[in-house]
Amino acid sequence: MNSTVIVFPGSNCDRDIAVALEKMQFKNKMIWHKETKLPKSDLIVIPGGFSYGDYLRSGAIAGKSLIINEVIKVANQGCLVLGICNGFQILTETGLLKGVLLRNKNLKFINKDVNIKVIDNNNKFLKKYKNNQILKINIAHNEGNFFTNKDHLKELNEKKLIAFKYCDENGEINEDSNPNGSIDNIAGIFNSKKNILGMMPHPERMIDNLVSNTDGTNLFSSLLN
Repeated sequence: MNSTVIVFPGSNCDRDIAVALEKMQFKNKMIWHKETKLPKSDLIVIPGGFSYGDYLRSGAIAGKSLIINEVIKVANQGCLVLGICNGFQILTETGLLKGVLLRNKNLKFINKDVNIKVIDNNNKFLKKYKNNQILKINIAHNEGNFFTNKDHLKELNEKKLIAFKYCDENGEINEDSNPNGSIDNIAGIFNSKKNILGMMPHPERMIDNLVSNTDGTNLFSSLLN
C-alpha cells in the first residue's frame, strides 16, 4: 500500500509517522509542502507538529499551501486521508472536515497519555478495533478543543461519524475524562464518506511496547487490510 506524508516547516511528527508506516510495511514517500503533484497514493497523512509555528491560527497557513490543493482533489475522489493533531487542524482549515480546534480549556499545552474509546469501527481506519474498545494514546497539543455547531454535531452522531471520544480507564465519558474541553468529548471525526479521519491523539506514538504501547497499531493494520 502506498502512503504519502506531507511535510511542512514546523512539522515535528512527520518522521514519527513515517517510521510507523514503514514498520507496518507501507511504501511511504515524504512530500514537501511546496510540491504541486502527489505520487500515486492509497493513503495521505498530514502529520502533527506546529506548521508555520502556529502563526495566525493552528493550521491556517498550511491549509493554503500548494500541495494542499492536490490533497483536496484526491480526497474528494475518495483517497484515504489521515490528519493527526496539527493535521486535524489543517483538515478543518481546508474544509475537508467541518468544525474547528480551539485553545484547550485550561489554556495550557497538554502532553500526556489519555484514554479514548472507539465509537464506530465501520470504516477502513478502525475495522481491526472493536466498538467501545478503550485505547491509551498520547496527546500533545495546545489547540485540541474540538467545537462545531449543533447541526453538525447532530450529523456526526446520527451518521456515526465520530471515530473516538475521550474517556477514563473504565470507558466513562464525562467532563473529568475530557482533557481539552472538546464538545461531547470528541477526539476524532470522519467526513461523510468516511475516507477522511481527523484525530488529535497520536497513534504513531503507540506502535512499540518498548517506548509506549501498541494501541495505535491496529489503525495502520486496518488500512493495510
